[in-house]
Parts: sequence; C-alpha cells; structure tokens
Amino acid sequence: MQRVCFVLTVRPDRLDEYRERHAAVWPAMLDALRAAGWRNYSIFLRPDGLLVGYLETDDFAAAQAAMDATEVNARWQREMAGYFTTGDRPDEQMAPLVEIFHLD
Repeated sequence: MQRVCFVLTVRPDRLDEYRERHAAVWPAMLDALRAAGWRNYSIFLRPDGLLVGYLETDDFAAAQAAMDATEVNARWQREMAGYFTTGDRPDEQMAPLVEIFHLD
C-alpha cells in the first residue's frame, strides 16, 4: 500500500465555495474514486488556501490513470480548475510529497 500526500493552493477568494463543493461531492465521483483504488482519502484546507491531500492506494500512478479514464473526473476537474491558483487540471498538479517518517 502507498500512502500519498500532496499539496495544492486554493484561491483565497474561493475558499468558502470550495468547502461547499466538497460538502456535496457527486456520488458518481465518489464511486469512481473508490473503483480506481483511492482509499482513506482526506483533504485538509488551511485558511490561507493551502490544501493538503492524503490517500492510500495500491498504486498511485494506476489510481490516477483509472480516474483520468472516467468521464465524471473530466467534468469534476473542469469545474474545480477555477478554484486553484495554477493549472487547468488540479489532478495533474498533484505531485506527491516524499514521506520521510511514519509512526506505525
């Protein structure tokens, strides 16, 4: 199992909207994430817009590719793009951080 952590930056003027969108993620998107092997997925958001994501998966590259192949992810990414400070596809900006310590 891989533990994956990544950071992104949400535009400060859209934080409330971003929180609202994630309070009601489309059921089809949730199903697609599960089917693609995303488990224990959490998103944390700091008041200045720093977003930290964490998930567990067997193979992150495969999990990303599986999501990329879904129509629901394409729609979600188009709608989410305006919330972030860089890039048209937030999912393509998810560069995993290097894990340097883990307490089991």
